Amino acid sequence: MIHMTRTLYLFCSAAPPVFDVAHVIEDAQSRGWNVCVGLTPTAARWVSESLDGLAALTGNPVRWQYKLPGEPDVWPDADAVLFAPATFNTVNAWALGLTDRFTVGVAAEALGKGVPVVAMPCTNTALAAHPQFEQSLAVLRGAGAELLYGEGGFVPGPAGTDAPPHFPWQTALDAVDRAAAAQA
Repeated sequence: MIHMTRTLYLFCSAAPPVFDVAHVIEDAQSRGWNVCVGLTPTAARWVSESLDGLAALTGNPVRWQYKLPGEPDVWPDADAVLFAPATFNTVNAWALGLTDRFTVGVAAEALGKGVPVVAMPCTNTALAAHPQFEQSLAVLRGAGAELLYGEGGFVPGPAGTDAPPHFPWQTALDAVDRAAAAQA
């Protein structure tokens, strides 16, 4: 058993790779991470039948809403954040500071706190062609997020396909490990 002393916030948007999250958690745990899973509301709906299992796997509650004022925080502080898959909507909301969704708000705050943040956008070529998307990527990079998009990260496919043929989860976890090591 690996002793987990580092905490990873694994945030997922509603894109098909979210269905692989249990395997990603296990891989992160094998690397020594205590994993806390946060989902956008739509992603939580997509995996609703797995929420209890994900909580049992991580030992932490799965969150998709902000806590109420006065409630204790149920997660330890993050040593790193991985936002993957991060949809077109999530990337743009995050870059614009629209933090009505728990995951986007916590990721935005993590950048301000100097916590290493890695994100892997997951979109198609039609959405990626929207001019706001490139601007959002630039804003997030400028704020300190490492974005794994394009060569060496997620490469978008054509619109109309239901799921990307390959989502490079290993690349994302490797980047988180490197970012956390550099911060230590």
